Parts: sequence; C-alpha cells; structure tokens
Amino acid sequence: MAILSTGPIENRPVGGVRPTQQVTVNFVNRDSANSSSVLVQGYFLNGTRTLYVLEVVSLTPNEVETRNYFANFDGFQFVYTTSGPAEESTEISVWGKNASEHRLI
Repeated sequence: MAILSTGPIENRPVGGVRPTQQVTVNFVNRDSANSSSVLVQGYFLNGTRTLYVLEVVSLTPNEVETRNYFANFDGFQFVYTTSGPAEESTEISVWGKNASEHRLI
C-alpha cells in the first residue's frame, strides 16, 4: 500500500480569481494482468481539514481513468492510497485547472 499526497495547496484568489477551480486526476494501471484500486480523499483547508471527496477508483489491467473534482477553495489537499496486485504499476497525475489553463500540481 502506497500513500501519496499533494500536500496542502494554497489557492487564494489572485486578481479576484483562484488559480485552481477544478482538479483533474489521471489514474493509470500499466500492469497487463492485474488490477489495482486507489482510495481518493480530498480535503478543503480553512483552518481545519474537512473531507469532501471520498471515492475508490478501481482499475482493471491496462486501464486509464480520469476524474474531475471541485477545488474552488482557499486551500485543498488530496491523498491517494493505492492497493491491489498492480499497486506498483499504478500511476497518478494531478492537474489544477482554471477557466483558461491546465497546470500540473
């Protein structure tokens, strides 16, 4: 079991607009024979850490999944816990989005 985290991300408005309004996460299972799963926990940060996303993403062999999560908060954090026979072949990328761009975070 691997636990991966974005760490706390400050997302206060700049010029009245938050840098990130949505988070896109790509999950890839590169194993050709085994499955894996990822527990996704999303928190908004406002002096306390409040869970607002709780989802398990199941990945079959060679599967790619994409999820979009709301992130229009002053601060947020995502934690990913991988498990299953293909745990070591599972990759995760996280992208912050606003109305005009995508950024790797």
